[in-house]
Amino acid sequence: MKKFVLAAGLTALMGTTAVAEMQIGVSVARFDDNGLTVMRNGMAAFDESSDDVSLQIEDATDDVAKQLDQINNFIASGVDAIIVNAVDTNATEAMSRAASSAGVPLVYVNRQPINMSTLPEGQAFVASNEIESGTLAAFRMCQDLRAAGKSGGAAAYVLVGQLSNQAAVQRTKDFHDVIGMDMCNFITIIDEQTAEWSRDKAADLMTNWISSGEPFDAVFGNNDEMAIGAIQAMKSAGISMDDVVVGGVDATADALVAMAQGDMDVTVFQDLAGQGAGSIKTAMALVNGDPVDKQVFIPFKLVTPENLADFQ
Repeated sequence: MKKFVLAAGLTALMGTTAVAEMQIGVSVARFDDNGLTVMRNGMAAFDESSDDVSLQIEDATDDVAKQLDQINNFIASGVDAIIVNAVDTNATEAMSRAASSAGVPLVYVNRQPINMSTLPEGQAFVASNEIESGTLAAFRMCQDLRAAGKSGGAAAYVLVGQLSNQAAVQRTKDFHDVIGMDMCNFITIIDEQTAEWSRDKAADLMTNWISSGEPFDAVFGNNDEMAIGAIQAMKSAGISMDDVVVGGVDATADALVAMAQGDMDVTVFQDLAGQGAGSIKTAMALVNGDPVDKQVFIPFKLVTPENLADFQ
C-alpha cells in the first residue's frame, strides 16, 4: 500500500487537492482460526494493492466485550467505516446501534448478524449463503453413502461449530434438512455435539464417540478443522478412511491435502479471501454514498475428489 504525503504549499501551487486514504477499522473474531486467517489475508491483499484505503485490523480474541470496545474505539478515533467479523452473532445489535448513532457505516463479514432483518441504513452483510454450504456437503455425502451400498441404513455423527454462531446453526440445520429428504432419509444421526470449530476438540470428541463402540458410516463437520480432527482420531483408532464418508466446509489448504490423500470425501469452497475483499469494497461504497444491497452473497462451490485439482 503506497503512502503519499503532499505538502500544503505544493498542493496550492499545483492547484490540486490531496485525497486522504479512507480509514477502515476491522474487528476479527479471532486471529488463531485458519479460515478467518484466509479472510484477513484477503483484506490485507486488497489493502496493499489500493492507494484509496488503509485498514486497522484488530483481534477480538473471541471476546464479545472486547469486540464492542474495539468498535467504540474505532468510532472515537474517527474511522470512515467499520468491518466486523462477529464473535457472537447474537450480540450484534449493540454494535449496530453504536455505529449507527455515530453515523459510521458498518459492514458485517462472514458471520450473519442476528439483526440482519433490521440493519440500520449504512450497514450491510457480506458472506456466502450458509443454506448452500451445509446442503451441498450433506447431499453429496448422502450420494456417496448410497454409492457405497449404505442406502439400507447408515449412521452419522455431526460435529457442530460454536453454538453462538449463525453459520454453525444453519449448517447443522442444512444437514438435518437433507437427511429428511426421501432420497437421504436412510441416514440416522447417532449424536451431534459442539467442538467449537476446533480440530483438537473435534479429535477428542471423535475419540469419545469411537470408544462407545457404536458403528458409524459418516461424519459431518460444520467446518474442515473439525472434520480433520475427526479424521485424525479415526486414523489413530485404526479405522480405514475407505469405510467412512467425511465432509466439512471451507476447502482450507489442509482439507484439500486430506482429500488428495483419500481421507476427506467432501468439502465446500467458501471464498473467504473474496469475502474479505468484498467487505472492504462494500464499506467503501457505503462511505461514498453508493447504492449497496443489505446482503452481498459470494457463492459456495462443492469440492470433491473429481474436481479437487480446480482448487489446489
